[in-house]
Order: sequence, then structure tokens, then C-alpha cells
Amino acid sequence: MKNYTSVHDVPDVAALVQEALELKKNPYAHKSLGENKTLGLIFLNPSLRTRLSTQKAALNLGMNVMVMNMDKEGWALETQDGVVMNGTTVEHIREAAAVMGQYCDILGLRSFPKLQSREEDYSEDILNKFMKYAGVPILSLESATRHPLQSLADLITITEHKPTGLRPKVVLTWAPHVKALPQAVPNSFAEWMCAADVDFVIAHPEGYELESSFTDGATITYDQDEALQNADFVYIKNWSSFHDYGKVLTEGEGWMMTNEKLAKTNNAKVMHCLPVRRGLELSHEILDGPNSIVIQEAGNRVYAAQAVIKRLLENKA
Repeated sequence: MKNYTSVHDVPDVAALVQEALELKKNPYAHKSLGENKTLGLIFLNPSLRTRLSTQKAALNLGMNVMVMNMDKEGWALETQDGVVMNGTTVEHIREAAAVMGQYCDILGLRSFPKLQSREEDYSEDILNKFMKYAGVPILSLESATRHPLQSLADLITITEHKPTGLRPKVVLTWAPHVKALPQAVPNSFAEWMCAADVDFVIAHPEGYELESSFTDGATITYDQDEALQNADFVYIKNWSSFHDYGKVLTEGEGWMMTNEKLAKTNNAKVMHCLPVRRGLELSHEILDGPNSIVIQEAGNRVYAAQAVIKRLLENKA
């Protein structure tokens, strides 16, 4: 792997999952691989799990880690080419990315969409310019359209918890929220599930269809109850409209997962990328009950990141 931005950068998804599970058994087995190497983690937006898990993964591989919260500590970046920088931006992304690449062997980048222009967000301008100018491998820590480290951790978690030999039914279901959220996590989850050996169903209200290139191979329904029938895993996530871009179209009454709805499933394990709004996206009874695996899922973020960083280091060697 030269960069890690989506499932399309992974030649063998199942093999990467197995590698992560092996690293989980022996996380320090490759500690010499990252010796005298530096991972830079660049955050243009807040993070808890992504920051800590990726930092821990790099330390497990013997790397040094530098973290910069650009939204709080860095100069305001200009991303457009050919402009006269006489406004609020201080440094151009061309120089900023190139300089960071001088200091680091791998750069991790986190940048959220603005949810104002679909064309701008889905162009992945910031991510693509870091890949163009940094001169080192880029590791996506979530972009405007995808969250590939989360999705890999999700697939690792499903692989761990499914019964041996079972081709599980996995349901991604929309959930209510108090504000408009990006499509990055559901886009990415859908892409990875469509590439995995699962029966994959997406349930959401009308108007919340994801961009079709992310959902090719999925069954899509507006009936949550129908989707939940015989499900083995249920993934809960809110997202704003793609077609009516960035808009909240409904309050989502009746879409929150409860134990009553869970009874329609095959005693399904319940997943969420976190942070989660208790009592809104997911009921307290599920989050505090035996079917929730959100903490184990978050724990696997370390080994997802470690497997990816290991591959990037090996490619540079």
C-alpha cells in the first residue's frame, strides 16, 4: 500500500483483517519495524478514538509520534491554487504538506466536510493535495467522504464475533440526531461491507440514500423492521442527506434502536462508531446491555491502525 484512504487501497481485505487479528494477539511482534520512524498525525477536526488508537498503534510498532491539531495550533491553510493570499489564510497547503513530509515518514490526516457544497466535499481536495505535496504515504484518519480505519475496525469486530462458518447478515440503519452529520462513516462502512463476505442491508428513511458508488451490492430498504429480520449485526449511524446535501429531512421518530426492535433480529450484536448520543441514536438499554459491542469495536481501532501502518512501513522499506 502506498496510501490508505479507502477499501480500494487494499488488495486483499480478508488478509488485512487476519493480519490485524494476529497483531492483536501479539501487538509488539514488529516493534523494530518502526524504529527511528515518525508518524505525524494532523487533525483539522476533533478526535478521541482515532487519535489515541492510531498513536497507540504506532507506538506498538516502535514509531515516534507527533500530533498537531491544526484547527487550534496551526496556521489557517489556503487550499486554492493561483490565489492572492491577502485574506485570512496564512500558509498554502502546498508548503504546509511538503514541510510536514520532511519531518515524518507517514502522515495521518483528519478533515471533515463542511456540508455546504457536495461538489467541494466529494472532490476530497484537502486529502488529495496532501497526497500530492507531502511526498510520504498518507493515512486517512477520516476524510470528507470516508473513514477507512473505522470501517476496517468494524470488519475486524464482525469477524471476531460471528459464529464460525456463518455468512452473517449485517444491517446498517440510520438513526436520529440533533444536527446534520457527514456521510463519511456510512459511505465507508457500506464500501467495506460490499467488499466483505456478508449479506449487507441498508435501512433509512426516504431521502437519505447514499451516493450509489458506495452502496453497489447492498440491499437498500426504507423499512427498518424488514431489514432487522434475522440480522446478526446491526450498525447504528446517523447521516445527513446526500441528494438534498447536508440537510436533515426528518426528526426520525421511531428509528432509534431499542430492545423491542432488537427482538426482531437473530440476537444481533449492536455496533456504533462512537461518540453516540444516548437515548437519541441508541437506547440506554442496548448500550448497557449484552448485545452492545461498541467498546470492543473501539478497542479494535488500535489493531486496524496497526495493520495499516505496518503495511505502509513495509512498502517504504
